Amino acid sequence: MSTSSSDCIFCKIASGAIPSASVHEDADCLAFLDIAPLSEGHTLLIPKRHVARIEEMSGEDVARLTRHLPRLAEAIRSAVGATGLNILQNNGRESGQAVFHVHFHLIPRRADDGLGYRWNAGKYAEGRAEQIRAAIRSRL
Repeated sequence: MSTSSSDCIFCKIASGAIPSASVHEDADCLAFLDIAPLSEGHTLLIPKRHVARIEEMSGEDVARLTRHLPRLAEAIRSAVGATGLNILQNNGRESGQAVFHVHFHLIPRRADDGLGYRWNAGKYAEGRAEQIRAAIRSRL
């Protein structure tokens, strides 16, 4: 589901129509504290331009956005005394995307935070990994 920029909460935050606890801003992006944090310091990094899914962005736009991740990660981790940090980006409802405006979650972690983060790993059937590899490569 795609939202238009006129009804997108992140576009309203980026434009200043809705206040946020901003930690970084430049011409292309905004980073701000999540209003429903999974841990203290949970930060969202968004492009200012409305785009619902990362595959709708150009490589250059993705690079302009993600170049901030290392500095943000270190600043957040250090500021809240975290020993680890998850960086997540969801695309589509099935992945858990709730706001249909590209955003990265930077979630500070500690050994005793109780958040957990384990998915059940599977195994490819004989030859299936090669089929998928070929299908992906043919589309690049």
